[in-house]
Amino acid sequence: MMLTHPWFLLGIFSVAIPVAIHFFELRRPQRLLFTNVGFIREIKLVTARQRKLKHLLILLTRIAFITFLVFMFCQPFIPAPQQEGEGGTGNITAIVDSTPSMVVEAENAEPLFSQATEAAQELAQVYPASTRFLLPTVSNSLLTATAFQTTVQELAVSGQSGGLGKLLKRANNANSSGHTFVFSDFQKGDFNPRMLRADSITQLYLVPLQGKSTANVYVDSVLLEDAFVRTATDIGLRIRLRNGGATASADCQVKVFVGNRQVAAYQTAIKERESTTSIVRVRLEGADLQACRVEVEDFPVTFDNKYYFTLQASPQLNIVGITQSQTDLTSRVYNNEALFSYASSTPQGLSYTQLDAANLLVLQGVPKVDNTLRENLRRAVGQGATLVIVPPVSADGSQEEYNRLFRDLGMGGIQWEKAQAAKPTLQDVATPDLRNPFFKDVFTSSNQRAVMPKVAPVLRWSRSGTEVMKMRNGDSFLAEFPSGKGKVYLFSAPFQEEYSNFIQHALFVPVMYRLAMQSYQNKQHLAYRLNQGALTLGVAAQTKSQRDEPVVSLQKDSLTVIPSQRWEAGSLQLSIPAVVQEPGFYQVVCNNKVLTTLALNIDKAESELAYYTAAELRQIIGPNRPNIQVYENGTGRSAAAYYKAQQVGTPLWRYCLLLALACLLAEVVLLRLMGARKPASSPAVAA
Repeated sequence: MMLTHPWFLLGIFSVAIPVAIHFFELRRPQRLLFTNVGFIREIKLVTARQRKLKHLLILLTRIAFITFLVFMFCQPFIPAPQQEGEGGTGNITAIVDSTPSMVVEAENAEPLFSQATEAAQELAQVYPASTRFLLPTVSNSLLTATAFQTTVQELAVSGQSGGLGKLLKRANNANSSGHTFVFSDFQKGDFNPRMLRADSITQLYLVPLQGKSTANVYVDSVLLEDAFVRTATDIGLRIRLRNGGATASADCQVKVFVGNRQVAAYQTAIKERESTTSIVRVRLEGADLQACRVEVEDFPVTFDNKYYFTLQASPQLNIVGITQSQTDLTSRVYNNEALFSYASSTPQGLSYTQLDAANLLVLQGVPKVDNTLRENLRRAVGQGATLVIVPPVSADGSQEEYNRLFRDLGMGGIQWEKAQAAKPTLQDVATPDLRNPFFKDVFTSSNQRAVMPKVAPVLRWSRSGTEVMKMRNGDSFLAEFPSGKGKVYLFSAPFQEEYSNFIQHALFVPVMYRLAMQSYQNKQHLAYRLNQGALTLGVAAQTKSQRDEPVVSLQKDSLTVIPSQRWEAGSLQLSIPAVVQEPGFYQVVCNNKVLTTLALNIDKAESELAYYTAAELRQIIGPNRPNIQVYENGTGRSAAAYYKAQQVGTPLWRYCLLLALACLLAEVVLLRLMGARKPASSPAVAA
């Protein structure tokens, strides 16, 4: 045993006070008259012996009280087996995991986050008062012990805390030496052992907190069966549920809401670590954006029971047809459908501002593509538009210009067929492959005897990324080529009657419709994650004048925050601020006008309740990294107490205090016993 403050041993001389009181205490004698002197002598002898023994016991309790009190101020302790040098600890870093998974309850029904904050606050009681603490969960500023405890008490669970990887990296950059304590549940989907520093300068202490084994059903994703959403039409929603817990969920209730209206309800059973997908049919009545959600009744883990998403009817698709012919062969297809806004123009009369707003461009049989048209087509496709190229009848003057267009669009290996003097020979188009996503929901059944169109190709190319339709001989008739942010669809044959009867065939309308549908790109997703970082939204800038720079804000209830933002090429790029921590719907507001609504959710990785145990962490770390230790929680001793026992020592001052109080109690008991056993006054005896 060793003493922290040995100079307090001088106080041991104060035991002389009760000794002096014991020897110099004067008691006034009382005379009692009795008739029989012989009996009095015997009674006096017995009483004196008992009183002397009790006075001696009281003296010993008083001496022991002062002795233990002096030792308490000396702060004795048992030296630690791994004693460290004085002042060698440096700054103390406490990493408190504040991700949503920390709200899961432990076996004692206490949330893991509460256990982490309580354990972190105890660190301030272990180290000297001059020690400074770092809390990367909040900032990189050094804190005093009192400020550290106050800051830890104010910590809250956040949906975009970034996980352990981000916190460890921040701690490594701010603190090159010292002790680092990590209080976390160490989820297997979030924690990677490679995040730990390999140097021996920093002592790293891992404190795994284990949640109790339970089921946890959450919404993994919500997808649309068709990207193009129509009003007053049933929409197929694919809702994928997953059980991230360690036990099966036998009866999970699921509800689907569109706005405040419940549109579907069902129940499902999901085994542990497995998923299930359900298709729900919903309908939008108006063109406004609808705030939707999926609610899962799953207890006791409830932080991920709601999944927020948005639905909105798709706007009209802008289609621009570019043709040199007086008869536009595609106008009759798109003008008969309200979903499409079709405009036809010749290359000479084309307004290039139309290309920027167009979803689909149809270059049909144009014999000459000049440099200006080629450059604007390339720019439009690069920004995300879809270009459909119908080649003209082969001519030597147009081949070179089209070849330059193909090269600018990144389409290689395209060759022109030799011109035929006589009438071109028509070839059969093969039956479409119904497994191709392009033809999804186009055909109700497959008819192998269906009569297919006949065409005479003027182009031939090697295999592209996606073959949509082929010839019977294996050559391609319609293929898709990626280009920039958009894509290009290329027909191998012109639409002129002598080269093709495709425009008279029943496939013509559904194929052209699908080309238009494929051109639609919804720049806003159904839902986002709180920790996703940067978002790109396809919204137009709202400014009061051309000189004003538009500034948007995120609003939810009473919260209003201006995020980091940038307008670029007709889209808005913004970052989710750190103060946005709760899931829900956030409005994007510019000049007091709501541009759109974002649905933000907790990262689904937080719902996977698979943890590393203390034994698994020790096995992963191995024996070759002595600077990393694992403290097992739930052993009746906190991480701070365990650290102090191993590195600082076991303090004994509490035991000294308890023994001093026990001596006081013993003295009180002895005094009461002496008072209770005083002989009663003897009655007067007649002479």
